[in-house]
Amino acid sequence: MSQRFTVSKSDDVRLPVDIQGEVNLLFEGDKCSSGAEAEGDDAAVAERAESAAAAGKEAWTSTVVTLKGDNNPKESSPFINSSDAAAEKSQQYDGKHMALFEEEMDTSPMVSSLLSSLANYSNLPQGSKEHEEAENNEAEPSRKKPVKAPQLGTLMGVYLPCIQNIFGVILFLRMTWLVGIGGIIGTFVIVFMCCTTTMLTAISMSAIATNGVVPAGGSYYMISRSLGPEFGGAVGICFYLGTTYAGAMYILGAIELLLIYIVPKAAIFPLEGLEGAEAEAALLNNMRVYGTILLTSMATVVFVGVKYVNKLALVFLACVILSILAVYAGVIKTAVDPPEFPVCLLGNRTLVSKSFDVCAKTVETANGTVTTQLWRMFCDSPLLNATCDKYFVANNITKIQGIPGVTSGLWTENLFATYYEKGDLIARINMESAEDVDDPLTNANRYVLADITSFFTLLVGIYFPSVTGIMAGSNRSGDLRDAQKSIPVGTIAAITTTSFVYMSSVILFGACIDGVVLRDKFGEGVHGNLVIGTLAWPSPWVIVIGSFFSTCGAGLQSLTGAPRLLQAIAKDGIVPALRIFGHGKANGEPTWSLLLTALICETGILIASLDSVAPILSMFFLMCYMFVNLACALQTLLRTPNWRPRFKFYHWTLSFLGMSLCLTLMFLCSWYYAIVAMVIAGSIYKYIEFAGAEKEWGDGIRGLSLSAARYALMRLEEGPPHTKNWRPQLLVLVSVDAEQNVEQPRLLSLTNQLKAGKGLTIVGTALVGTYLDNYEHSQKAEQALRKLMETEKVKGFSQVTVSSNLRDATSHLLQASGLGGLKHNAVLVSWPRNWKQGDEHQTWRNFVELVRETTAAHLALLVPKNIAAFPSNGERFTEGHIDVWWIVHDGGMLMLLPFLLRQHKVWRKCKMRIFTVAQMDDNSIQMKKDLTTFLYHLRIDAMVEVVEMHDGDISAYTYEKTLVMEQRSQMLKQINLTKTEREREIQSITDSSRGSIRRKNPASVTTQLSVSEEPPEEKEEKPEEESKSASPPVPPPAQVQLIHDNTTPTSPATAAPPPAPAEVAQSPGEQVQMTWTEKCDGDASKPAGAATPCGIKDIFNMKPEWENLNQSNVRRMHTALRLNEAIMKKSSEAKLVLLNMPGPPKNRTGDENYMEFLEVLTEGLNRVLLVRGGGREVITIYS
Repeated sequence: MSQRFTVSKSDDVRLPVDIQGEVNLLFEGDKCSSGAEAEGDDAAVAERAESAAAAGKEAWTSTVVTLKGDNNPKESSPFINSSDAAAEKSQQYDGKHMALFEEEMDTSPMVSSLLSSLANYSNLPQGSKEHEEAENNEAEPSRKKPVKAPQLGTLMGVYLPCIQNIFGVILFLRMTWLVGIGGIIGTFVIVFMCCTTTMLTAISMSAIATNGVVPAGGSYYMISRSLGPEFGGAVGICFYLGTTYAGAMYILGAIELLLIYIVPKAAIFPLEGLEGAEAEAALLNNMRVYGTILLTSMATVVFVGVKYVNKLALVFLACVILSILAVYAGVIKTAVDPPEFPVCLLGNRTLVSKSFDVCAKTVETANGTVTTQLWRMFCDSPLLNATCDKYFVANNITKIQGIPGVTSGLWTENLFATYYEKGDLIARINMESAEDVDDPLTNANRYVLADITSFFTLLVGIYFPSVTGIMAGSNRSGDLRDAQKSIPVGTIAAITTTSFVYMSSVILFGACIDGVVLRDKFGEGVHGNLVIGTLAWPSPWVIVIGSFFSTCGAGLQSLTGAPRLLQAIAKDGIVPALRIFGHGKANGEPTWSLLLTALICETGILIASLDSVAPILSMFFLMCYMFVNLACALQTLLRTPNWRPRFKFYHWTLSFLGMSLCLTLMFLCSWYYAIVAMVIAGSIYKYIEFAGAEKEWGDGIRGLSLSAARYALMRLEEGPPHTKNWRPQLLVLVSVDAEQNVEQPRLLSLTNQLKAGKGLTIVGTALVGTYLDNYEHSQKAEQALRKLMETEKVKGFSQVTVSSNLRDATSHLLQASGLGGLKHNAVLVSWPRNWKQGDEHQTWRNFVELVRETTAAHLALLVPKNIAAFPSNGERFTEGHIDVWWIVHDGGMLMLLPFLLRQHKVWRKCKMRIFTVAQMDDNSIQMKKDLTTFLYHLRIDAMVEVVEMHDGDISAYTYEKTLVMEQRSQMLKQINLTKTEREREIQSITDSSRGSIRRKNPASVTTQLSVSEEPPEEKEEKPEEESKSASPPVPPPAQVQLIHDNTTPTSPATAAPPPAPAEVAQSPGEQVQMTWTEKCDGDASKPAGAATPCGIKDIFNMKPEWENLNQSNVRRMHTALRLNEAIMKKSSEAKLVLLNMPGPPKNRTGDENYMEFLEVLTEGLNRVLLVRGGGREVITIYS
């Protein structure tokens, strides 16, 4: 006896099943899942080995092809792939016994042609001589003279230019004052320290300059090619600023000579009658006005033509040498005949000599005692009974010899330092005077006063510019006959010479000149004369005029060199903001650079004080020298194969000592200027790193990075990172289309948003084929990855793997990416789109295998579903929630990922909610308290909610979904059978079906099959997501119809579960009657009221009866539906839902069911991120 029944989806008709712990059933596969088994036989392995060997060989040979330098044709032209070599390749192998190499003629030139190219190679930019020729030939553009070979030797090309640049304004205007304030010992220490610094820097520079051809560009070229574009650009700009401010210093020195010693009456703002601050302000204003005029004149000369500067250079150099010789001659003369150089003292105080003519209070005449001008300066009347200054009355007037001579033994008095505060009196040290300390200082303008507060570090800052200029020889390397020989010899000889002059000057000045004269900076006590001038022989004017012209010449040299340095930096393209300054006149003159240089120089002139400008340029030069030493030390320690300097007298310890001295001097000169200079250099460095052009110059920083990376990787190998140091190291798997363009660009947007952890990122893709045939495609794909990474601002690496199939290629990426301890610990891959389509079955199979492999490798897995709906980096969420559904513990990944996302500006305004599921025997209130406490200790702000999911009956809809899923699964297994196998399978199905029908009672529900002779095309039907009133369409010619009993109305409430589409080949007209029945006596193994369909068989032996459904699948489907229902109820409006991702089944026959479970679990959600932990804790409550 049979009984009809109806299947209902309504909640009041339930099929009770014991489903204790139903939520965790969906994730039960995690406990026993394992990695994919290796497949393939020995032959396949051997074939892969041969392919790998061939690919390795091709990769070796292709390295020659890809050597293209840094896109600088001047640097790459004589070597591989040069145009000259390509033009001669047809003659390279003709008539020679080189047929063995003729296959490589396109990439490897003959040694003879290479040597010929190298011998004629010139990578030297246009120097000053070429500029002159270009100017001279402007009227004859058709005539093109060949560039003459450089002819300058060591003396004219390096030694004398360095001498001219090193000797300058400080020697003539400040050296005597430095000796007077610092003493012989202190000043000698300063000079020795500064000269040692420049000598060590010259040794380092010589090593770098002789390690290959150094084009014109000097220190900038050496530093940039040794330390990279970032350091090169930063230090190059600092060197440019130092050279520019040096020009300002020389101009200020020239104006000081002009207004104080040569033509004092030319002052626009008169100083007569002014005292104190007013006199100082008037002097500074005069310096500003005349400095601006002189700067304009010099800039005009440079603009008109650098050839005039070069022609005047010898004249200026002659002035310097003559001036120094005059000083030495004067010192020698003092030993025999000291000059008449009186200094008038009142007590021990030095008097300003311009206010009186006679150094006495009174003079005796025929008419008696007469008061002098000096008397009138301190008394209220010229009468002898006048009221006078107390100090004037108590002390006598003394006249001393200012320059007693080198044999006077004066050096003992000048041995130690004498520092002053601003406004202090310049007094003779070992001379007594009657003075009441309580009396205020009166008539201060009558005495020589200290104009600035002096201290040791100030002296260092003022003196150091006098030893700069050691780069003059390397800057002219393009004009030298043999730069690698001339630069070391000429530079070191120049530094030795100048160091001797400076050190001897310190001793000789201290031995010849009285202390009060040395400390009188502007010569106020010696009738306004230049102190060093009075020492010179035959005339003081030799020094005054010579120093004026030498300072003017040095200023012109600065205004000539600085714009060219800026132009070289601009032409390199490493600083985008400076590109406009790479342009100039038709002959290459840097017009725009000259204009900027003049404007910066004007800022130094507006400061108007030589003593204030000197420390500024000291900072920039010291920083430049420091990095020259650093470059040499790095190259030496890294032992790069290309480091083979001809200059052998260097050592890394010397370079480090030089670098340490530079850094020490920077902070000795002025700690705040040093910090400002470092901030400027650091800002330029970061700007170049962020916005500058990529350059590969084989610099030492790359080598240092390599060594540091190797060291760090070896340290990382010591063990896994601590939980506190864990951060997502992502391997992002993307796919590319036929044009090697990334198909999921939003995946990289999500990567950028997740990178608040600042971990490693590897973006990889897989190509199908052989490496030999697809090398170009792989390179194109890698370029596409890099371009997209740059667009999405993802910092990391790209990797492309080529293999015979996509599964193996992805597996290779998973296994081989990373290096040592720096490997990925998480994989980010998008959900396979259209996985239900028939031609995409391999896609989801690969996906499931990837899930298994990540589980076996203990890697975390992040799977965004509907990746196209995820926000780009430019979008902003102003409100909303990030919902976390914490079903099972995964090591804390679900807690950490929302925190990282909320560090990004896209998700910053979103609030975090955490949902967890409570079973029937759980205390939901206590769970909420515990979770809140846990989040508090994790320092994570989130709202907490516990969702209760009690045991419930499995609805008929669950059975429907499971039935459709299993039917589809069976069909997928059969879809690849051959025609013969299909016919055999169909016959067996037909026979078994007929036997089953005969054994069963006819019923009201009948399935009618109409089949044709030919099998249909291989197609898959998308299973129904919800119960409908009719069965889903079935691809013709196979048709399955559900024939209901007349007494059973067809309605949504009684819809039968839809069977799967069929692929059959059967005789026409044959119909099979099938019936769903329920046994009258029931079955003790089934719960009461459970439906027991037992009569239906489909043509593929799918066993769709409910009693034969896999109960594990039923429970999993029930869990997925219940969870999806809860998630939709709570999080349908969330901006993002994060959810534990169940593991795949251990048995691979259920892979398609696994995909269906995940589809049901996430159905209806816009943005979902499925997360699987890597088997370790990634977040901790401890500090």
